[in-house]
Formats: sequence, C-alpha cells, structure tokens
Amino acid sequence: MRRSVALVIGVLMFATLAVNGQTGGGQTGTPKGKTQRVHFARGRTTAVLHGSVVRGTQDRYILGARADQTMIVHITSREKNAVFTILGPDATALQGAEEGADATDWTGTLPLNGDYSIWVGPTRGNATYTLEITIR
Repeated sequence: MRRSVALVIGVLMFATLAVNGQTGGGQTGTPKGKTQRVHFARGRTTAVLHGSVVRGTQDRYILGARADQTMIVHITSREKNAVFTILGPDATALQGAEEGADATDWTGTLPLNGDYSIWVGPTRGNATYTLEITIR
C-alpha cells in the first residue's frame, strides 16, 4: 500500500514538473519555446535567425540596444503564419508590435536603453520562420 501511494505521488510530481516545463513554470501561463540572446557579427547591424515554433508556444529573442537607435524587424514563414511582439526593457510592448497586432514588419526608434525581447509565435498551426533584426 505504501509503495502504491509513493508511486502515485512520484508520478504526480513528475507530471507537474513536465507541465511546468512546457508552460514556463506556470508563472505567466504563456507556453515557451526557446529563448536565445541575439548577437550581431562584428561590423554587422543585421542578424538573421531561423527557427520553428509549435502551435501554443513562442520563441523569445533578447537583444541589447540603446535609446534613439532604430530597430527594424521583419519575419517571413513558409506557412505565412509567423508573427512577433516586441517588448522594451520595461516590459511594455512597442506600439505596432504589441500582442494581437500580428506584426510581420516593424520599424521604430527605441525609447530606452536595455534589453528588448522579440517573441515569435504562429497565428495558426506550426510555423517555420526567418526573423531579420536590424539595429542602427
């Protein structure tokens, strides 16, 4: 009997860990894909990133930039369903690239110094994408 109870508790703990791992630990409830810091090649102002995201998840790209720099972001996908959201260092979405805007192109002057996050997700199904980020 004790072994059965211990086994059930173990299985429940494992299942909880597995679910939390898929949803980012349950803190925001937003399912995660990969998180990657963007590095620009020496002398380059553009980075081109390739990835794929499964329905219900988002990939996150983090890059440092300064206030008053211009950022240009463009995404394409084979399935024509990849979009992005951009968050500033203060976790505020940038106008025109906020959640629900389904942004595929964005250009703007950055308001703050710090790390910006670009979250990529599909509008439907899975998406295989190319993300191009330029900082000037």
